[in-house]
Amino acid sequence: MAAERLRITEIFHSIQGEADAIGWRTVFVRLTGCPLRCTWCDTTYSFYGGEWRAIDEILAEVASHGARHVCVTGGEPLAQKRCLILLQRLCDAGYEVSLETSGALDVSTVDPRVRKVVDLKAPDSGESARNLWSNLDHLLPHDQIKIVIASRADYEWARDVVAEHAIEQRCMVLFSPVWGNVEPRELAEWIIDDKLPVRFQLQLHKLLWNDAKGK
Repeated sequence: MAAERLRITEIFHSIQGEADAIGWRTVFVRLTGCPLRCTWCDTTYSFYGGEWRAIDEILAEVASHGARHVCVTGGEPLAQKRCLILLQRLCDAGYEVSLETSGALDVSTVDPRVRKVVDLKAPDSGESARNLWSNLDHLLPHDQIKIVIASRADYEWARDVVAEHAIEQRCMVLFSPVWGNVEPRELAEWIIDDKLPVRFQLQLHKLLWNDAKGK
């Protein structure tokens, strides 16, 4: 049984606040632990602690909420190797499954049925050196690259990276402002002015519940 356990920070039922499943009722499974320390992280409570839970138990709690969409997040969920088992079993159970991952760990072995939402860390995150660029080669059309932007310099970095790697030809690209650092309207106007092939997004859950835990 120990081989089928994961350390879990929380499981909760809410509204998906970002990426292509935005607005759908979703069950979030937040795994504990993260090797990164982004300056703007809003889930630092997931770095430590948590509770060991059997994957069968996790699936039972997910099923109890009656939602079609499941998001596996963190922390950095791929820091726990058995996350791959959870993702596969969720897909086998018929859910629409998304994975929110930092982009610092290899995504090549993630079940192809999963919608991967892969971060690229801009310089102001303090973790841009951790970007695993080979992950771009493992993106599928239903995946998404997300770049969180804390400044004009971050925006220019993101704009240039998207162009250099033609990321929009691989999958959807999301630009999201750091809450309280970049005005959403300002980022939207930069995207419009530069005619970028990216999707602007706000975190809907923050508009609804601010930074309330478990929302």
